[in-house]
Amino acid sequence: MTTVVAPSAPLTAEDRCDRCGAQAYLRVQLQAGAELLFCAHHAREHGDKLKEVAVKVIDETHKLTNTPAT
Repeated sequence: MTTVVAPSAPLTAEDRCDRCGAQAYLRVQLQAGAELLFCAHHAREHGDKLKEVAVKVIDETHKLTNTPAT
């Protein structure tokens, strides 16, 4: 599994969690080419299993704690 912090195509507010519909902060690419999107909550909840099946993980949960410049 590879974790990428700065993807070439960042997740946007239009990307939604496949479990609950909240804004997605984690993109998981699977070996077959499919991808799953998760909010931070579901990414934590399913993190161990995702690490087992993921080819690539794009994690943007850092956006939740960044403070905007004033």
